[in-house]
Amino acid sequence: SQKHEFFVDMTCEGCSNAVTRVLHRLGGVNFDIDLPNKKVCIDSEHNVDTLLETLKKTGKNASYLGEKSAQ
Repeated sequence: SQKHEFFVDMTCEGCSNAVTRVLHRLGGVNFDIDLPNKKVCIDSEHNVDTLLETLKKTGKNASYLGEKSAQ
């Protein structure tokens, strides 16, 4: 599976909780939320469009930053 990095305009715990909620609803994802840097790193079989649409359901500005190589 690919690791993808996204920018999500999160400002507080409530924002990151919203991201957690929509990603859990989508299912099949492992993710890390970096609130201070407004980044969400997602490890998933879903394609980027699906993941981005899901993140946008939070009502936050979201954009794709690129693939993250597995360390």
